[in-house]
Amino acid sequence: MAQARRPALLVIYAAVFVDMLGFGIILPLLPYQVQDQGGTGVWVGAILTAYAAAQFVSAPVLGALSDRFGRRPLLLASLAGSAVSLALTGIATSLPLLLFARLLAGLFGGAIAVGQAYVVDLSEPAQRTRALGLVGASIGMGFVFGPAIGAGLADLGFAGVSFVAAGVAAANLVAGFLFLPRRQPTAAPSGPRRSLNQIGGLVTALRYRGLRLVLGAIFAATLAFVAMEATFALLGAERFDLGPRGLGLVFTGVGVVMAIVQGGLVGRLTDRFGDRAIAVTGAILLGASLAVLPFSPQWITYVALGVVAAGQGLLSTTSAALIATTGGPEHGQSFGVGQSASAAARAIGPLVAGAVYDAGAALPYVGGAALCLLAALLLVGVRPGSAEPAVDHEGQPSADQADPTGTASASTRS
Repeated sequence: MAQARRPALLVIYAAVFVDMLGFGIILPLLPYQVQDQGGTGVWVGAILTAYAAAQFVSAPVLGALSDRFGRRPLLLASLAGSAVSLALTGIATSLPLLLFARLLAGLFGGAIAVGQAYVVDLSEPAQRTRALGLVGASIGMGFVFGPAIGAGLADLGFAGVSFVAAGVAAANLVAGFLFLPRRQPTAAPSGPRRSLNQIGGLVTALRYRGLRLVLGAIFAATLAFVAMEATFALLGAERFDLGPRGLGLVFTGVGVVMAIVQGGLVGRLTDRFGDRAIAVTGAILLGASLAVLPFSPQWITYVALGVVAAGQGLLSTTSAALIATTGGPEHGQSFGVGQSASAAARAIGPLVAGAVYDAGAALPYVGGAALCLLAALLLVGVRPGSAEPAVDHEGQPSADQADPTGTASASTRS
């Protein structure tokens, strides 16, 4: 069975990689396009955060739809939305249309959550973390190669680069249609249908105590990491006279380290120590390295950035694995809410970090370290492998309490 499912997993990894590649291709040129159309810094911030804000709303809905109708059609819909939004980005001749294109991309940005749920469906429990790590590595490499390709194609202009990205996304859609497995590998949960609105999905997911803790940790750690991403260009220029080329090399190195950790190291570590222990370790490494960054000489700063990448790689993969074991059988909805928590942090993180940086260059990093400590403390309270909703209004355990493996039918959770 495992051998039969391996080609399907490879197709999912490729679909996620190419989807992120297409998105990454336009990133180097997007802020300059906003400026060319007369946009101020506010417009740049709005358009750059529009994707994450829209994804915050849509990810749980797409995940819940994949629980109901299957992973394949929802993953294909996400890939189609990516292709259409990138083409619309290329023809956008005004700032409102460009903003709409990025919002549309976010609304259909469910490839990650649905892909994670798909991989969990296809993987044996003992191999889940390793398989989810490869999803993370696919995402990371998409962001490593995408901006590099976009920079190399800059002579085509913003519209030309956007159409190239749209073509890549369209090819990805065709490949997915041809090669993604047509059968749902596991039966969808039975019982009454879930709410498909974002708030309903969030409320349903938050019934599980372990999942609440994991989501809190994801939000806190992602906010810390995004604060570093948003302000390191300013810090590097101020302290080390780091320019755009040097910054690009730094973040390429960060992406490569994350991909190596997620693609190979994390599975071996979790086989030996377990998901929760490695998640806590990742949060601690991330926090400690963030605390060092604004105070170190240049070479230590680069080492610390490598540790930041390693900590984030360990944490993001194992937190995804913990979602699978703490959120019950509706994996699509659970991963969608997890993606929503990450998207919320990515939407507000740059704005908050920029304001805090103006008050003191070290504050985003010290604050990020505190957030990572909070994430580690939340993760310590997680019980991997148990999906237990809260007790009912009479103080009695719910039906799921008697089924710690999370395999009870959906009818007992309604």
